[in-house]
Amino acid sequence: MRVVTALGGNALLQRTERPDAAIQLANVHRAVDALAPLADQHELVITHGNGPQVGVLALQSAADRSLSSPYPFDVLGAETQGMIGYWLLQSLQNALPTRQVCALLNQTLVSAADPAFADPQKFVGPVYERAEAERLAAARGWTVRPDGGHWRRVVPSPRPQRVVETRLIRLLLDSGAVAVCAGGGGVPVVRDEQGRLAGVEAVVDKDLTAALLAEALDADFLLLLTDVPYVELGHGTPKAEPVRHTTPARLRAHRFPAGSMGPKVEAVCRFVELTGGTAAIGALEDAQAILDGAAGTVVSPSGRALRDGALTHQELR
Repeated sequence: MRVVTALGGNALLQRTERPDAAIQLANVHRAVDALAPLADQHELVITHGNGPQVGVLALQSAADRSLSSPYPFDVLGAETQGMIGYWLLQSLQNALPTRQVCALLNQTLVSAADPAFADPQKFVGPVYERAEAERLAAARGWTVRPDGGHWRRVVPSPRPQRVVETRLIRLLLDSGAVAVCAGGGGVPVVRDEQGRLAGVEAVVDKDLTAALLAEALDADFLLLLTDVPYVELGHGTPKAEPVRHTTPARLRAHRFPAGSMGPKVEAVCRFVELTGGTAAIGALEDAQAILDGAAGTVVSPSGRALRDGALTHQELR
């Protein structure tokens, strides 16, 4: 199969971990241990999040007194693509010595009129207690929102329209290479009336970009890997219920948080609806089991799971 997989930013840096390079590199090695076996069986595209990482770089830039103003978010996004892409590239090369691997810097086209610019919802950076988050928001002009039991900065997250370098990624796949691309959802850009591209202050949701890219590449499977084993109904409540095999319509009947699981659910539903393929959400360590239908939340047109050559219908409710 042609598989597009997206690694969550929290799969590369856990919420309680310090954002040190050594810690993140160890997490990258763990991610590659889970992904490298997939490359032996499938054509593989790897995208990744950058929420924790771009937030750290934004803090560093804001605190740098040698700058007249902090670096804009499109530039910070490009920096994280280079950093995380380099780590993934090197680790994949070491794990797959007979395969060609390429890490590609990507731009993602968005609309300048997207309403997201007026309603920031994308979490970036570390978590804070509420009082500290509100202090930083007042001092630095941030917008902050609750994220679980903590608070985090949020920035605009316009909807991706196209990965500008899609044709190059297709060429890499057709040549047999493993492609690392569209990191952090891609560097957000808009096109002016002369057709020229320019960066904008935003972070594109990497799951929505992964779905868009999977559609454009005629992928068979969209795999969103994060730090939870499956989608839950009633998450965080005593009545929490795992969703295992379902359809887009059944999944869309429920509401999920806009800043976390919501974009993932939208991404998998959109991909399945538009392509008739299969998509899934689950834990990084379960990557192979998810492709086999034995783990994660698997979304397909029929809502059925293929196991041992037999279809087993597992209804959502």
